[in-house]
Amino acid sequence: MASDKAKELAAKQKAEAKAAKLAKKNSTDPRDWPWYKQIWQTYKVTAEVDKRLNLLLAASFVGVLVLSVVVGVFAQPWWMWLILGVVGGLTAALWVLLDRAKKATFIRYAGQPGSAEVALSMLDKKKWFYEPAIAATKQLDVVHRAVGPGGIVLVGEGSVGRVKNLLASETRKHEQVAYGVVVTTIVMGDGEGQVPLAKLADTIKKLPKKLEASQVTDVKVRLRALDAVRPKVPMPRGPMPSMKGVNRAMRGR
Repeated sequence: MASDKAKELAAKQKAEAKAAKLAKKNSTDPRDWPWYKQIWQTYKVTAEVDKRLNLLLAASFVGVLVLSVVVGVFAQPWWMWLILGVVGGLTAALWVLLDRAKKATFIRYAGQPGSAEVALSMLDKKKWFYEPAIAATKQLDVVHRAVGPGGIVLVGEGSVGRVKNLLASETRKHEQVAYGVVVTTIVMGDGEGQVPLAKLADTIKKLPKKLEASQVTDVKVRLRALDAVRPKVPMPRGPMPSMKGVNRAMRGR
């Protein structure tokens, strides 16, 4: 009797493991993909936007390989330099791919409501925490928030006039809840005095340090009270649902 139950349990576990393996194989979640599939997906998405990608990848690979071969002619053993050239060429091509993928991502989502979230998602997750679309208008003007070493950063996108009013209102609310914490406002855009999408993450990273890690955590806790009484934002949360695959492929598993 006990033997039959053990066999039944083993069969059940085997079936569950097989089903989980099959589900992972057919999954559309990039977290379940092997590394080579993530890189291939990154390449396909980038190539749709970047027409020079293939040329740059080939040039980076061949350039490093040729350099290694030339060195190998004078430095023995030559075959070791050939292997190093292949490995170095692949590494250089991968670096170029990730760099072009980042730029292509900004091009793909520039001008879309909520696109600032693309740049915010590229901040160091160990230092910065962000919350997309904490406030918005029916005209799709949006304010996002990031909290990190530079303090509280509010990023507005949309019509400049409406966004500035929305940012001013949010600044007052945040200063009341997180008293004494520096609140920086940024208007994202291509106009004068605005920060383009492609430079948004770097602009935030370069802000002077105002908070320690423990203080960042304390500010996050205080901001929960503010977020708890907010009305529901009347807009979708931007392009991030379709961005997750690209971001994860760029970062690796």
